[in-house]
Amino acid sequence: MAYSEAQVLAGGLAHIPILIGLVGFFERFRNAISKNPGKGRVEKKKSVQTPNKPPEKPSSTPKAVKKPAHPNVPVNTYKPKSPFEGTVTENYSLLKDGAIGRVNHITFDLSGGEPQLKYVEGQSIGIIPAGEDAKGKPHKIRLYSIASTKYGDDFKGNTVSLCVRQLQYEKEGETIDGVCSTYLCNINPGDKVKITGPVGKEMLLPEDENANIIMLATGTGIAPMRAYLRKMFEPTEREKNNWNFKGKAWLFMGAPKTANLLYDEDFEHYKSKFPENLRYTKAISREEKNSSGGRMYIQDRVLENADELFSMIEDEKTHIYLCGLKGMEPGIDEAMSKAASSKGLNWSELRPQLKKAGRWHVETY
Repeated sequence: MAYSEAQVLAGGLAHIPILIGLVGFFERFRNAISKNPGKGRVEKKKSVQTPNKPPEKPSSTPKAVKKPAHPNVPVNTYKPKSPFEGTVTENYSLLKDGAIGRVNHITFDLSGGEPQLKYVEGQSIGIIPAGEDAKGKPHKIRLYSIASTKYGDDFKGNTVSLCVRQLQYEKEGETIDGVCSTYLCNINPGDKVKITGPVGKEMLLPEDENANIIMLATGTGIAPMRAYLRKMFEPTEREKNNWNFKGKAWLFMGAPKTANLLYDEDFEHYKSKFPENLRYTKAISREEKNSSGGRMYIQDRVLENADELFSMIEDEKTHIYLCGLKGMEPGIDEAMSKAASSKGLNWSELRPQLKKAGRWHVETY
């Protein structure tokens, strides 16, 4: 605040005392602020909604919260060039009489690894089948979703289990067996198997005990869901993890026949013990009819329960997990679109928001 000599003279000598006083005031004010930075600042007034302005309408779509990080998840402890050799401890069929195909539960001992192969629920491991391909080269690695919790089926923390369906398809009139799936279904206890991994962070469970978990699975896509449900409802798991699930879990399981329902007795047991926390909805395509008279698929069950499902999805604590054959995705997507529309929502806009928020988890093959 400097005035030129001409301005002072023009204002008259009578103004000089006033100017000196103002200069002194501002100098003292400046010094006071420098000693007490918090004083002298002018706070902005908080915006107050006027009575005439209507309140904002609450959004029916999920908030774009930051996707949760999983910094302590092990990844690629063992790589294809230097796999771990696990020992088969058990290999048995998961199917009942009259089932279609061949599906086995296979467990491997991970003891003795340096470092030991550790994993968490929702991850996958790689299997390198023994032998060579038609060109004389080692077989390529195949990834399989883990069906056990990090503590293993025996709760000792040194095993991993898989749920494997033998792949078979027709080519030029000949039945072709999948290389790795056939290899796994045929191995015996005591056999050594090359294992890599673990890999994957897409299908991990949230840490919140009050989260809601919607699971959509067909066939061996039940593998990660089995791990989740064991962690949630097995008493020993709850004790070891100090993680007592209090939210709502809803499993939608698709199978061609009742005899093909995998781990069905376990899930029914959990439902009987925790009726307030677990719902279990089945879609048996060759034994049940949908509302149109066609085969009952998992997407039909989604439509039947659209209101309840989307009431859950509107809750920020709800996560959706989808696992199974890639061919299930279009049907689920269509069912979700119809279900969302019935609630006045746009699924094509809602799904990316759920994905961004880390609440939409998909693993198909």
